[in-house]
Amino acid sequence: MMSSSSSYIRYWLLLTLLSLGIGLTAVLSGGNETILITEERGGCTSIMVGRLATVDGSVITSHTCDGLFRTWVDISAHSKNEPDARNKIYTGLMGTKYSGDEDRLQVTGEITDVPESYLFINTSYPAMNEHQLGIGETTFVGKPDLMNLDGGLFKIEEIERLMLERCRTAREAIRLADELTKEYGYIDYGECLTICDPKEVWHFEIMGATPKYIGAVWAAVRIPDDHVGVSANASRIGELDLSNPDFYMASENIYSLAEEMGWWDPNSGEPFKFYRVYGGQQKNYWTHREWRVLGLAAPSLNLDPEMDELPFSVKAERKISVRDVMEWFRDTYEDTPFDWTKDLYVKNRKGDVVKSPIASPWISLDMRDLLNALKPETVPFQYTIANNMCSYSTVIQARDWLPDPIGGIVWLGFDNPAHSARVPLFCGITDLPPSFKIGSQHGYTSDSAAWAFRRASRLAAVNWGATREKVTETIAEFENKAFAELPDIEERAAELFAEAPDKAAAFITTYSCEFAQAMTQKYWELGDFIWDLFAYDFVFTPELLKQFRGESETSPTVTPTFK
Repeated sequence: MMSSSSSYIRYWLLLTLLSLGIGLTAVLSGGNETILITEERGGCTSIMVGRLATVDGSVITSHTCDGLFRTWVDISAHSKNEPDARNKIYTGLMGTKYSGDEDRLQVTGEITDVPESYLFINTSYPAMNEHQLGIGETTFVGKPDLMNLDGGLFKIEEIERLMLERCRTAREAIRLADELTKEYGYIDYGECLTICDPKEVWHFEIMGATPKYIGAVWAAVRIPDDHVGVSANASRIGELDLSNPDFYMASENIYSLAEEMGWWDPNSGEPFKFYRVYGGQQKNYWTHREWRVLGLAAPSLNLDPEMDELPFSVKAERKISVRDVMEWFRDTYEDTPFDWTKDLYVKNRKGDVVKSPIASPWISLDMRDLLNALKPETVPFQYTIANNMCSYSTVIQARDWLPDPIGGIVWLGFDNPAHSARVPLFCGITDLPPSFKIGSQHGYTSDSAAWAFRRASRLAAVNWGATREKVTETIAEFENKAFAELPDIEERAAELFAEAPDKAAAFITTYSCEFAQAMTQKYWELGDFIWDLFAYDFVFTPELLKQFRGESETSPTVTPTFK
């Protein structure tokens, strides 16, 4: 374990980099685990949608896992545990290379196990269990005086793991987090978990309780059933009405710790706002991501992106589908004042003024610096929802009209959400393809499915004008396939579940695995297609290359010429 002083050094380094918007490297955790944040003022995004706000009554949460986190995924199996079984608590999981890799793990302690552990989809931040309990995540850091990085057992990902192993509902999960941190301590930064079950979704924020205490301080607010909420690396919770436990929950020390630390005086007349008192923020948002999501859900509000306080959630002005949330995850502020590419116009060879084909929201920081050196503020930095720092992302859907193993779906995509199709992983599946169990963060390997998506993504971004249509077509192909097939797949799975749950599990596992393998193969092919264009600096169109190679059915062989 690292010393308390070194923990504070890490914290201040992280806080300084984020607040200044410097594209350097920050250490996000202690022990032998190093998680890196690069780019400027950004990180994960989570969107939540209540059941009355969706087109079909689904409850939705989600997560873009931005940063250098493990990308391998496996299934943690359902188990019956011995009466004297112990459950080891780890750090180091985020940096592992593949499923089963223990080289970087460190045991912080052990706790008594429970008689039964539920199956769950094991992403870097665990995603969903067999009872449709789903979790998204974002980090917001919080006040430095709350940090107790060496005084306990639990980092947030291990709390999530135990939530999924032991709980069936969002409220149970929140209560479990309270029990675990009270007894064993919390050694992580300020974290938000967006926790859903088939009935509701909760926004839960937690921080340490200062080095003086083993425990945590936390608050949770339920997203109204007809609302959309968002978390994007800022504490969002404001005032609490603990007299209404159907919508608000908090730790026992929620007010007393604030008074003890001199951060809030109940006699001052100032309202208690969690994001100010414990988050250390003047506003309840940080980037434009919160403004963008809330504005897409309720455009008539005409929210000001610089207002002092954004709404915690908004009533959806239309019914939201899971595909809408996927589309929001692809958002880059296009056609808004915060569009990276709004000033990147050139004259083409015909003399027409057009957006440069190399203009994209994923221009490298070095290219941005060059353009801004030629003309200041040509490309002001904006941290978009979809970005190249994303390791993987999930859109998590819970549905109460289907048996649990079939009703829950984790729509998983690797790398930049704007470039990746998504595979529907039913929450009751028992296995994944071998390539999904090998990560992508320790060097290139074609054994890793994640690399198929990363390679295609990076090549596509080189000349987005030339590749956008092909990438969009590929995403649509697999979305259309999934949404066309799922009604029949789910009907058959429900029939099998009524006969024998094991038959249903085998059926949905086969479907999800075959879908995953087909999608991965398509992205290897997409990368090859773009690599071929890249080889000629995107000067020749695919059709011209086909003509040159005698592969075109409609045109004679020609010698390619410049566009």
